[in-house]
Amino acid sequence: MAHEGLWKQLEKLDGRQTAQRAKCQYVSDPARYIVTMLNKEYTVDLSEMRIYSRVSAAKQEAASFLEQLCLLAYLTNAQDLPFSNQLVNARALPAGQFFFRGIHSLPTQRLEKTFGDYPSKLYDVAARFRAERCEFGDASIRLYILPRVPLTIIIWGRSEEFEARASILFDKSAADQLPLDALLVAVGLTLDALVEAARADT
Repeated sequence: MAHEGLWKQLEKLDGRQTAQRAKCQYVSDPARYIVTMLNKEYTVDLSEMRIYSRVSAAKQEAASFLEQLCLLAYLTNAQDLPFSNQLVNARALPAGQFFFRGIHSLPTQRLEKTFGDYPSKLYDVAARFRAERCEFGDASIRLYILPRVPLTIIIWGRSEEFEARASILFDKSAADQLPLDALLVAVGLTLDALVEAARADT
C-alpha cells in the first residue's frame, strides 16, 4: 500500500483535533477527512485507506500518488497556527537553504516558459483556484495549496533587455504545516495545475 507509514500515523490521531489543526472537516462514520487542495475537495477515507475526489455525484477519481503524499503529510503535520503574513523564499524556511537546491530547486522555469511572454495569463487562470490578485511583478497571485499553506507566485515578463523571471514565495509558517519534501511536491502539483489550466485556455 502506498504511504503505509503515513496512514498508520494518521490512524493514531484524534480525528476532530486533526481536523482543527488542518482546518478541514472530519466525519466519524465511516471515519474520513474532507480536505481542499488547490480548490478541489478530497475525501481521505480512513476505513478503506484510500483518497479520492468526486468528479460527479456518481463518479469518484482516485488521488494520484503525489496527491496522496501531500494530503497525508498535511493531515499528520499541520498545526493550528496563524499565518505569519511574512513572505519568504524557499531557502529562508528552516533548513530550506540546504534542502531547496540541486534536484530539489523550485521549478520556476516552468512558470517562466508558460507565463513569461504573457504574464496576464496568470490572472486568466487564477479564478479556477480562487486565487487572490497581488501587486508584485508584472503579474502575481496568492492561492492556497492546502488550507494552511498559501503560495504567492510572481511573474516578470520577458522583454528585449531581460529574460522572463518567476518567483515562488511562502508564508513563513509553511514549514510548520508540511515537511520540506512534501512542500516541494505540493509546489510541483500547483505548477502542474497552473500550466495545464493555461494550456486549456489557449
